[in-house]
Amino acid sequence: MADNNVTISKGLEGIYIANTTLCQIDGAHGKLWYRGYPIETLADKSNYEEVAYLLLYGNLPKKKDLETFRKKLISEREVPESIADIIRTFTGRMHPNDVLRTCVSALPAFDVDMNDKSVEANLERAIKLTAKLPTIVAMIGRYKRGKPFLAPSSTLSHAANFLYMLNGVEPDSESAKLMDLMFMLHAEHGSNASTFSTLVTGSTLADVYASVVAGISTLRGPLHGGADEAALNMMRAIGNPENTETYIEDALAGKQRIMGFGHRVYKAYDPRAKIVYNYLKTFMTKTTDPTIERLLEIALRSEKLMEEKLSKTKGIWPNIDFFSGPLYTAVNIPSDLFTPVFAAARVVGWTAHLFEYWQNNRLFRPLDNYTGKLDIEYVPIDKR
Repeated sequence: MADNNVTISKGLEGIYIANTTLCQIDGAHGKLWYRGYPIETLADKSNYEEVAYLLLYGNLPKKKDLETFRKKLISEREVPESIADIIRTFTGRMHPNDVLRTCVSALPAFDVDMNDKSVEANLERAIKLTAKLPTIVAMIGRYKRGKPFLAPSSTLSHAANFLYMLNGVEPDSESAKLMDLMFMLHAEHGSNASTFSTLVTGSTLADVYASVVAGISTLRGPLHGGADEAALNMMRAIGNPENTETYIEDALAGKQRIMGFGHRVYKAYDPRAKIVYNYLKTFMTKTTDPTIERLLEIALRSEKLMEEKLSKTKGIWPNIDFFSGPLYTAVNIPSDLFTPVFAAARVVGWTAHLFEYWQNNRLFRPLDNYTGKLDIEYVPIDKR
């Protein structure tokens, strides 16, 4: 019989699962910190490699440490030919995020010693994954375009190398900075759905690869990693900037959800969205591509209308997903790669949380409140 005194926290909302020093979110005031550093400061002064080091090691690197870390990432960018075979076999038959998941599932076959569960060995795996995921995503994108795979650069930054491997040309400094920014802003965000599933899998003492596969799988849904793709699809459906207000008004009247607005945690403007919004406005003044210009204008007009309609009255503000799509499009990333790009950035946050949780590991085992009948008589099949 059901226990009527049980309180069900749907979606585990309001339930704390662990102590952490990785990330703090002040949803009421729209604030975000990585290891105590405001996200605005990191976005303005740092870069993805430095942020990855910060998350994995717990402190900002000295110059020598950062150079060593960068060289390690560069040395791990290449993937085995078997991974290329997986990409050739499944790209076009599955969503790119599912292809990425399958590739990561195969990586343990190339681990020198999966029995080594030491802190050092697991940290090496996190670095390998951080280096290889952008390579895999870029290869998926190249194959979808019918283009040959490119070998990773040994000189370009993490973000610039990804754009080079995807698009076939070294990016200009503005595009490289934009990609670096997006990697930084997606690197970590507390105990979200994909991070939680990474921890649930890791709490069984499954290996790093299995845990990351769980994170990638969870990221797939439109309520999480797929939200930026859904938001961009909405902007494309609007088509002409002049249609923006009518489209939004009709959607709101029909009680349709406007993707990219609202957040489980933020009840104020997502601080990451504020940063991206400013870059979007800057990009708007420099782009010469009419398609990109239309998308950026639709995004700006949608934001203005939604702020007037819902943000100030109901606390439904834009989140980073809303502005990500137009900016990814501006650097020639197709919409079906948005989620795997998210995974390539977030893998460092997933693994950092996993290592932190393993320091005081406990298997996740929540309870169900049973509400069905008991002791039902079994009737043989010929008498039913």
